[in-house]
Amino acid sequence: MKRFLAVLAIVTATTVQAQTPPSPSEIARYDGLHRAAQEGDVPAIRQLAAKGADLNARDQAGRTPAHVAAFASHDDALRALADAGADMNALDSQIYDVVTIAAVANDPDMVALAIELGNRPDLVTSVYDGTALIAAAHLGHHEVVRHLIAGGAPLDHVNNLGWTALIEAVILGDGGPDHIATVRALIEAGADASIPDRDGVTPLQHAEARGYTKIAEIIRSGSSR
Repeated sequence: MKRFLAVLAIVTATTVQAQTPPSPSEIARYDGLHRAAQEGDVPAIRQLAAKGADLNARDQAGRTPAHVAAFASHDDALRALADAGADMNALDSQIYDVVTIAAVANDPDMVALAIELGNRPDLVTSVYDGTALIAAAHLGHHEVVRHLIAGGAPLDHVNNLGWTALIEAVILGDGGPDHIATVRALIEAGADASIPDRDGVTPLQHAEARGYTKIAEIIRSGSSR
């Protein structure tokens, strides 16, 4: 239990720092495709791509123009970059792809678009060796979770903390409506509720220990099918 609480404290403390969008000073220095992506300037993206600009150029944080478009929530810019041949599965220096960036931002339209454009929802991302689905479940972004499930995201991936998306939805959630909807989506999709954490504690046991009655009920109903 002490190990679990220590890991939980670290994860909770670092969550807000998990992804770093371009800062104002970085944006001010952008040019070329990075600037066009930040501004959502589709004609400029097409013109620069036609002139041979590097579609996967990196800024100082390893962000490609596609990452920048995702952080700025510019769907049309992302599509223009993909149409020109940009790598939709590139990872930035913090090991994030477009789908995970959009998932954390609770941007379901961007998530769906990125998958449509070839961004694989099964990529292992972040220093925790997680997935976009785990990140979205952790935050209770249930609409994003449903898009990722529909796109084929692995339901039972275990990150390097020993946690699945279902476990994170319980232990890192607040038991409220968003996390209830997230757990429901995972269970209805067939997530394996029998996978425990490293201490052998299952998602159901975590939910019961926290008094998350509705979540525990959903997990039980799924387990009894």
